[in-house]
Amino acid sequence: MLMSDRCNMSSKKFYWIASAALFWNLFGITVYVDQVTLSNEALSALPEAQRVFYENTPAWATAAFAMAVNAGALGCLLLLLRKAWALPVFVLSLACVLIQVTYNTILSNGLEVFGRVSLAAPVSIIIIGAYLIKFSIDAKNKGWIS
Repeated sequence: MLMSDRCNMSSKKFYWIASAALFWNLFGITVYVDQVTLSNEALSALPEAQRVFYENTPAWATAAFAMAVNAGALGCLLLLLRKAWALPVFVLSLACVLIQVTYNTILSNGLEVFGRVSLAAPVSIIIIGAYLIKFSIDAKNKGWIS
């Protein structure tokens, strides 16, 4: 395989991963918007424990959620623009995810309300967030971003 072919394959892999991560984070933004714009009718249709959970979520936990998803999407855009600023933005995103997950699983009764199956999403989000940090470091080391 020629060196130019390897670079082209690396470039395709880079853009594929960055694009897939952007879609993932845009989905996260829609989940956030759906949660913070729940109507009174939608809230009242929830089981009592879930309604109370959402109504009593502190502003700082909601802000962490907003910062996590928006920083994640911004980090992906920065990757696609080949900017090394993606790395600290992904670190901020993961830190905010950890704050939100800490509230939802440890500081509140989230596990009791939503069950242990509710751990699948935050664990996946943490793994993907950590991967995006590693991917950004690797991309910087390989000269894909600067």
